Amino acid sequence: MKYRSTRGQVSGQSFESVVLEGLAADGGLFIPEQLPTLPADWQTAWAELSFPELATELIAQFVGTDLSHTEVSQLVQKSYATFDTPEVTPMVQLDARTHVLELFHGPTFAFKDVALQFLGNLFEFFLERRNAQSGGHRLTVVGATSGDTGSAAIYGLRGKKNVEVFILHPRGRVSAVQEAQMTTVLDENVHNVSIEGTFDDCQDIVKELFSRSEFRREHSLGAVNSINWARILAQISYYFCAFFALRRSHGADALPAFVVPSGNFGDILAGFYAQSLGLPVAKLVIATNANDILDRFLRTGTYEKDASVAATPSPAMDILVSSNFERFLWYLARDHEVPSSVVDPEERAARACEILAQWMDRLKTAGSFSVSPAALDAARQVFWSGRCGDAETYSTIAAHYSHEPSYLLDPHTAVGVHVAETLRPEIQALGAHVHSVCLSTAHPAKFSDAVLRAVNDAGHQLDFDSILPAPFVGLLEKPRRCFESENSADAVAQHIVDVAQSK
Repeated sequence: MKYRSTRGQVSGQSFESVVLEGLAADGGLFIPEQLPTLPADWQTAWAELSFPELATELIAQFVGTDLSHTEVSQLVQKSYATFDTPEVTPMVQLDARTHVLELFHGPTFAFKDVALQFLGNLFEFFLERRNAQSGGHRLTVVGATSGDTGSAAIYGLRGKKNVEVFILHPRGRVSAVQEAQMTTVLDENVHNVSIEGTFDDCQDIVKELFSRSEFRREHSLGAVNSINWARILAQISYYFCAFFALRRSHGADALPAFVVPSGNFGDILAGFYAQSLGLPVAKLVIATNANDILDRFLRTGTYEKDASVAATPSPAMDILVSSNFERFLWYLARDHEVPSSVVDPEERAARACEILAQWMDRLKTAGSFSVSPAALDAARQVFWSGRCGDAETYSTIAAHYSHEPSYLLDPHTAVGVHVAETLRPEIQALGAHVHSVCLSTAHPAKFSDAVLRAVNDAGHQLDFDSILPAPFVGLLEKPRRCFESENSADAVAQHIVDVAQSK
């Protein structure tokens, strides 16, 4: 199993190298050179596996010779032992054909724990193995967060040997609980950095630091955002898990239509890879908030940045540019933009890299690019999309809280549920055997202000203490450590240098 960059200048990379490097040297994202073929009997052989067992089988398809099956299993078991339920990602039924896949049972109560607990253990394993062969290997992990990635990365990497982690977050643009989850972790290898700006500013700084080849080599930079392929790989597992859970509860012909709250596109990209591996999926549905670049692309065929980020009740989705969309665009270019007269697979891949690089350049210089009608039609065959405004977010939370049985949604999950309900006629038209599975990305206690506003404004009462997870009790009063930086890559780079020199 080898990996290439979407931009075409890097190929033939091992799983270990793409995990530790994160972002390709040419600025592209790593993708498998070829997708593996699952065992012919996977639908029966894997049907009764536990989540860790299923994750082991899937991840093992992508690691080549870098990890043995036993090593994958040990890493997976260690990663998901931190979750509060043996199911890891249980599914809850809202109505006859609508379900919520709860992805928030990890240490930070967000879906990103599924990937980042595993990624943290991968980092530590590969570094320890390298140091056993020749000492001196360390990793400086630099990441940007709109809220949940930061705490999940910190909890996945705190105390890890040979790893320093720097997490950038936009000052005042994450929830109080999210900020406290990050900044109250005082482990010596954890460094929080607040930036005066938006998540996109933080993400741009991270990409700029990775583009500085000398700085990158000197500090052994590693990526923890979903630009890291291992993040996407780990998330594929819960799509298969939900598929099997749905069939166990609703019969052998039950088929999921996954509805995914989408910001940086990593979560639903894992669904695209699951479908590409052969998972039967009725439809993948992108649910956006007011920052709707993905929804607009599927309506128009033009990928265009807005002038500014809208602040919404679902802040983890307040993103102008969805970084992971580049991976899907590469496949779109290869299959629908490269002329059909080009038949050699490697030549088609090379042409796709060229087209993708041109698109990314246009996005950077002009703020937008457009795909061909054929490519847009192909994207619509894979994805549907819908948009949810702030008022709809609040009303969806209130409606499901007051419904019998009551279910409390966080604002990001509410975006997905609203879009699922809006598209209910279209989803039901796919067949009586199709069920909406809405991915629930965070525990509602992480967004207390939005949840309480939704419930109280609708005239209902909520005893918030009754839903508060034990780790959240007293969290806001704990001591904190955070470095306040100006909005510049130079300032953040200097902070990393200062920390390294102080060690």
